[in-house]
Order: sequence, then structure tokens, then C-alpha cells
Amino acid sequence: MKDWTGNKKTTFVTLGASNHSEGEREVNDFYSTDPASLEIFLKALERDGFKLHNRIWECACGQGHLSKVLKSKGYDVLSTDKIDRGYGQIYDFLDNIVAKANYQCDILTNPPYKYAKEFVEHSLDILDYEYYCVMFLKIQFLEGQERRKLFDKHPPKYVYVNSARQTCYINGDMSKKMSSATCYCWFIWEKGFKGEPIIRWI
Repeated sequence: MKDWTGNKKTTFVTLGASNHSEGEREVNDFYSTDPASLEIFLKALERDGFKLHNRIWECACGQGHLSKVLKSKGYDVLSTDKIDRGYGQIYDFLDNIVAKANYQCDILTNPPYKYAKEFVEHSLDILDYEYYCVMFLKIQFLEGQERRKLFDKHPPKYVYVNSARQTCYINGDMSKKMSSATCYCWFIWEKGFKGEPIIRWI
């Protein structure tokens, strides 16, 4: 039996309770997104007449902060994460390489920042043409020689810059904010797009 991504259901079987300690979770770069950040972004997309596809894969779902917002808006959401944090199905997005998968869905997530480039590259490798890779990333993602190579090969179609700084939460604990708010952007790649990115503000 397959889910809508084309993977066999057994690939996404939940493995049960996690053996990972809180310390190990932080090693895995878990800083959850404030759901309000996605709400603001979705309103901006509606303002601009831009529509995501109905099927969305949240591939670093954490405790479901983004998935729950998407579901509340009527999207068909597949939620997976490498670590069992009590939400979604267990699946290591980067370690499960599927060549030429042509997934007919959008991928939207706040990836572990140290693997953000790899998340973007893998998403664009497995998505079908004209589907979107949407990543919540620091504005500094625009910097760097290695990422410049990524942008030369795969330019984002849109970059939505938050006018107000956004906050993420350590290990999903909404009472434990990061030490300072950060300028975050929503980067939108469209599989197959070649052109100049459009900058928009939220």
C-alpha cells in the first residue's frame, strides 16, 4: 500500500517511543517554529494570489507546529521527522534517497539549519516539476560561496522577508525562546524554475 508521495506505507511506520534524550534532541538542531510565523506567511501568499498545492509534505515536523496550521487550512499534510517527538511518522528525509521520485506534492518545513542546503537540494531532486520547496530560513542563508552555487543552479522563485523578527523555540518548548529574535525568510523554490528571484515582504 502506498501513500500519496508514492512511498510504501512501511517506509513511514512509526517506530514507537523515542530513546533520544533532551540533550540529543538539541544536537539534532530542533528549534521549533512559532505557528504564527506560518499564519502570517499564508496570509501574504493569499494577498499575492499565490497558491500552494493541496498536498504538502512537512519533512521535519518536530511536534507538529507547522503541520497543525496547514491542516487547519485544509491542506492534505504528510508529517515526518527523523526523531520521534510525539507527532507524525518517523522518517529520515536525507538518509532515504529515492532517485527520480517525482513526488506530486509541495515540501514545506523549517529544516535543521546545519542541513538546510541538503534539505533544499534533496527536495528539488525528488519533487515533480512545478511543485514547490518552501523553507523557513534565516536571511543569512543568502550568504556563502557553497550556497551561491545552489542559487546559481536552483534560484528561488520568491523570497518572503519578514519585516518583524521571528522567534523559534528550543526543543519545541514554547516557554524557551532563542536568546534573540532573528530575521527569517520563507524561500520558495519551484522545481524547474530558471529566472531572477522576486523579493516580497511580509
